[in-house]
Amino acid sequence: MRGWMRDLTDLALPTECGGCGSPPAVLCARCRALLERAEPRRVRPVPEPPGLPAVYAAAPYAREVRALLLAHKERGALALTGALGAALSGAVWAGLGPGRGEAESRAGPVILVPVPSARWAVRRRGHDPVRRMAVVAAGRLRRAGVPARVAGVLRQRRPVVDQAGLDARRRRENLAGALEVRAGGAQLLAGGRIVLVDDLITTGASLAEAARALRAAAGTRWEPDMPVYRGATREGREERQTGPRAQRGKSVHGAPEKGRVNIIGSAVRAAVIAAPRDSFE
Repeated sequence: MRGWMRDLTDLALPTECGGCGSPPAVLCARCRALLERAEPRRVRPVPEPPGLPAVYAAAPYAREVRALLLAHKERGALALTGALGAALSGAVWAGLGPGRGEAESRAGPVILVPVPSARWAVRRRGHDPVRRMAVVAAGRLRRAGVPARVAGVLRQRRPVVDQAGLDARRRRENLAGALEVRAGGAQLLAGGRIVLVDDLITTGASLAEAARALRAAAGTRWEPDMPVYRGATREGREERQTGPRAQRGKSVHGAPEKGRVNIIGSAVRAAVIAAPRDSFE
């Protein structure tokens, strides 16, 4: 209810642009263009944390883009969700690579997995900004012909301190082992093209920890040039089988499934809206 009220307030009583502060729109034409005309590229923090998946960002984290993200996240400017979610969908699209079109769709839907915020942060803000933007991004991808959905399967398993003010090493220590996949979450990811999503990347500690948690749920660990994990089961997947019943064969509950690939491992990707300017390739 609180989120809907904020949406209505933003639409009925626009005050100033969340990016540059100019009245009267919540997002002026110039700041909207910064997001819409962005060309997502691969980014790499220095130092790059072990296990960090390939990350694509839509725009540099500076000035108006920084202000837009903070307005949406911390000040509840929910009218910005659409534009930010559209920018995120562009980063996801770029990260899917050359085979992102019709041919790769046979690998399964794109599954956007938001990096979770601390519970206290969600309560204080009154909303989950990354999940909101992920829902918009998935909708944009579907309208472009790419099957996509959001799976909020990650959660914090222990408290963490506020990352602000921590250097790269302390951020990694703060987040080490902090995330896990919810019970039953791995089944929701089976057979999909997994893309971790967040609003921005700084040191890469959050995305690296999120990727570690996904791999742990799949029973794999990160290694350079690691092969794709093939341990998916048929459990919870019968409704997704196609073709005549006689051709499906019999399933053994929990038995490894032959011929299907659970893309949890080296194929995990990541997409964010913004990254430090010097991290772009």
